[in-house]
Amino acid sequence: MLLLRILTESISQALQQLNSNRLRSFLSLLGISIGIFCIIGVLSAVDSLEDNVRGSLEKLGSDVIYVKKWPWADMSNEWWKYFRRPQPYYEDYEIIKEKSKTATLASYHAVIGFKTLKFNTSSVEGAVLIGASQEFNQMFNFEFDEGRYFSPSEYHYGGSKMILGYTVAEELFGSIDPIGRTVKMMGKKFEIIGVVEKAGDDLLNPLDFDDTVIVPYTSARRLANLKSNQFFDTSVTVKAAKGRSLQQLKDEVRGILRSHRRLHPREDDTFSLNELSMISNAFDSFFGVLNIVGIMIGLFAMLVGIVSVANIMFVSVKERTNLIGIKKALGAKRLVILLEFLIESIVLCLVGGVIGLGLVAGIISILSSAIDFEMYLSYGNMFLGVVVSVMVGIVSGVIPAMQAARMDPVEAMRK
Repeated sequence: MLLLRILTESISQALQQLNSNRLRSFLSLLGISIGIFCIIGVLSAVDSLEDNVRGSLEKLGSDVIYVKKWPWADMSNEWWKYFRRPQPYYEDYEIIKEKSKTATLASYHAVIGFKTLKFNTSSVEGAVLIGASQEFNQMFNFEFDEGRYFSPSEYHYGGSKMILGYTVAEELFGSIDPIGRTVKMMGKKFEIIGVVEKAGDDLLNPLDFDDTVIVPYTSARRLANLKSNQFFDTSVTVKAAKGRSLQQLKDEVRGILRSHRRLHPREDDTFSLNELSMISNAFDSFFGVLNIVGIMIGLFAMLVGIVSVANIMFVSVKERTNLIGIKKALGAKRLVILLEFLIESIVLCLVGGVIGLGLVAGIISILSSAIDFEMYLSYGNMFLGVVVSVMVGIVSGVIPAMQAARMDPVEAMRK
């Protein structure tokens, strides 16, 4: 009952302080509000950015390895070594598909370059041509706006079939249904059999096929000399079978490729086995730095708030010195006086913290509606804002509260 009484009285006195000295209270709480706004605002922005990026990367698959010429890691010290490597060959894909026991799926694709497509009087320049294997759509979970992927017979016989990215189809055909239409590319005619669904609005979209043109690899060989694949970006993608770990898959694929390329035991790999965790680890450091920067900015603002609230509390102690003396003369213990002013300081900081959180929520709501990027204020960050406000209240009020608790009742009543 005593603690409840102290709590209610302290809250009442804190609100009285805010109401009776509005300008002073506003200027003092401004530092707390700005500090909470900086800390929670930056953390919320970083969390939103991180979720967006990681959600995009998860589309690549956590159970998939990417056989590439270049590693997804720091290669600044060995750039020439990686430069001399060959690009993955179609034969690498075939041998993995044939011999791997830990893989459930393997695909191959070659990015051939920018091409121009023509349909009647319309044309599109700069479409990215991809020659893909039969499993390419299964590996990357294609969703079609309309149409379909290549049939096994179309792939096997190198049919002149083509799949368009959403943007390419829109620019080339407009309101016309592209399915079944014939376009010209590199002097050859291709029939459109599908249009890939429009990519999402993720900040980082590794599976954005909006500006691409996809043809069967068997057809792409007639368009470019893919045997000399050093001029093209090629990749073999391998998905682990159910119940098989990514490490098991990597070990097996490494053995298959080393044997296929006839590498001696002491020779280094002439390929890189990349996985999603390599990119995720790089982003861990990046987002960690952003969080630290946000916290440092907020701490400087909070320091101003601490000084401001401490100033309010010193003034409050001075104004109520006579009342403190009377309370102590009537038997109030030091702990009661200490808690009274400490709770008052915490309440003041909580008011400033709530204002700061309100500003964060408002700004995030405005930004989310203004830009194509979803931002949010998580419950965890809201809780952190409240905790920081309480801690600031304790730090700000502990010295004034101790000063009030140590007052001599006789001396205090004389003032």
